[in-house]
Amino acid sequence: MGETTLFNQILLPVDFSPCSNEAFRIGCRLARMSGSAVVVLHVIDMSIVATLQRLGLSAVPSDGAAQRRRLRHHARSNLRRLLESGEAKGVNCARLILEGAPFMEIAKVARTQPIDLIVMGTYGVRAGSVDKLFFGSTAEKVVRTAGCPVLTVPLPALLNVLSPEKGK
Repeated sequence: MGETTLFNQILLPVDFSPCSNEAFRIGCRLARMSGSAVVVLHVIDMSIVATLQRLGLSAVPSDGAAQRRRLRHHARSNLRRLLESGEAKGVNCARLILEGAPFMEIAKVARTQPIDLIVMGTYGVRAGSVDKLFFGSTAEKVVRTAGCPVLTVPLPALLNVLSPEKGK
């Protein structure tokens, strides 16, 4: 076993939220320290597109192909921004854009590629929706289904709110 790194490949699922950006930052730092390669994954949640169409909130309900193109363009430009950021400097990064249910696609990538660790954001106790209560957050579902270690990263501001003595 001539392995020299603890994690050869780290999966960083991103949704471009502040919490996700914090997980990206931590994941890149961990990759630099351990010499790991990184796969940055964004999953376009098609169920949201379908819901918007059903509610009549999309530009043209029948224009699903154009919406998909816009979402892919948005994902590509946001991924490019992340990969060109100072956080990614010196990290061997690959990008991947998929469509589907985020937790399912994240778990599928973790199981079908040589992923040693997933680093992803979690909103923790701040997200108290009914959906989370009954179905769990994306991070919780990934922890249960990924088949590899998962490091969940909360927002630093949330950590300070939950334990104010930590900041002293």
